[in-house]
This record gives sequence, C-alpha cells and structure tokens, in this order.
Amino acid sequence: MPQLFLTRDGSEGAAVAVLTLHNPPQNRIGVPMTTELLAAVDEITGSGARAVVLRAEGPDFSYGGDIVPWEGQDVRELRASFELFLRAFNAFEQLPVPVIAAVHGLCFGGGFELALRADVLFAGESARFGHPEQTLGIVTLLGGIHRVAARAGRARAMEWALTSEPVPAAVLADAGVVNRVVPDEQVFAEALAFARRVAQGPTRAHAVHKALLRTWAVGGTAAADQVLFDLSMPLFETDDARRGLASAITAYKAGRPRPVLTFDGH
Repeated sequence: MPQLFLTRDGSEGAAVAVLTLHNPPQNRIGVPMTTELLAAVDEITGSGARAVVLRAEGPDFSYGGDIVPWEGQDVRELRASFELFLRAFNAFEQLPVPVIAAVHGLCFGGGFELALRADVLFAGESARFGHPEQTLGIVTLLGGIHRVAARAGRARAMEWALTSEPVPAAVLADAGVVNRVVPDEQVFAEALAFARRVAQGPTRAHAVHKALLRTWAVGGTAAADQVLFDLSMPLFETDDARRGLASAITAYKAGRPRPVLTFDGH
C-alpha cells in the first residue's frame, strides 16, 4: 500500500501539487516511503506544477524514521539506507518550485528533517517539533541540526539537539524556523492558499532564488555573489520578465500604480 500520495490541487487553474504522508499510525519514514518520495520528485518535476504543499494524514505529521528495520543491520546496510534517505530528501529540497510544508501535531526526527526541506513552513498552534536522536545515542542523520542552525543560529540548534525536548511551533516561529503559526484546523488551507498564490508568480525567478539561497548556505554571501548574474540574467529573456518590466514601465510613464500580474511561469 502506498505511503505517499501525490495529487493536484483541485481548484480551477491550480498548478499546485500536494504531497501527503500516509503511513499510520505515526507516519514513520522508511525505505518504502523514501523510494516513493524519489518517484514523486521526478513526477513533480515533469508535471508542470509550480508549487508544492507537503502535508500528512492522521493526528501527527511524523514521528520520524522507521527504526524497527534497523535492528540487526550492520553499519554498511544502515549507511546505504541513510544515503538513500538523504538523496531523496535533498532531491525534494532542490525542486525548482516553491515548497510549503503544512505541519500539525508531532513532527520529530526524520519528519522534522523532511519539513525543514520546505521553503516555507506553516505550523498548527499545537504542533511540536523535536530531535529525538539524542535519546537513542545517535545524531540527526539527515541534516536536521545544521538546517535548524541555518535558520535559527548555532546556539539554539545545539540546545534543541542536546535536549531532544519537543519545541512548540510558536518558539520555532520566534526563532525563524517556522514561517507562520495558524489555528490547527486551518494549517493545510492556509498553506494551500499560499501555494496557490506563489504558483501564479514568476516560477523561474522563484527557482533562481532557491538556487541562490542554496549557494549562500554552502559558501556564504561571496559564493552567492559569484553565481548571481549567471543565474539571474537569463530571466530577462523569459516571457514573465518581459511582461513584468513592460507593465511596470508603462505604468510609470502614465503615472499609474503598477498592476499586479499573474505570470505564466515561462
């Protein structure tokens, strides 16, 4: 039975893909779900989707990795599994369209690390996040601690990893890890509305912003500056940029406010 469902937002004209975790009761992430995630990334890439919402069925987003199969495996077998997980999570992170996570309930371990791959993270008011790995004597195996550090700073990332304590969504929002905290019953609707909005924007420009931030995360401001024009100048040849600039210039010359455009993504 599939543990991951990929659907298209049903609203008219929508270009939003919805990716849903479905592995009850705790949405644990193992090899089957990870393999499905890789397939979903390929499908999204070729589908024309211009934004993605990541969500989960059930009372909780995810308790994290499915640790039961780990018992009895040697280090080489475990590493092969973890390399598959990291490859899939990173491929998801590098999708060239905005990804919005809608998190409710508990979001722990690998589930938290998957949510951190989103560009924008919406959380329900009662959502709780955490790194339980320390309670097992291991570490965040899929890049959780350094992705939290990139958003919230080293001190907080280390504290949360050391304690393994569940952290409320409001605390993560204050730290810059979570973008918006909304009522529990509205988290998916709010995330979907945001995704629909950005899906009407300049999709190729969104992809460049994502690439610049990835470069900055690796090499800082200087590295991002080095690739800035290589990535950004081709945008001036896109239909979206031509329409956007022409519209802005016409409005300026006429002394009118710039109109809000719906872009085609080309």
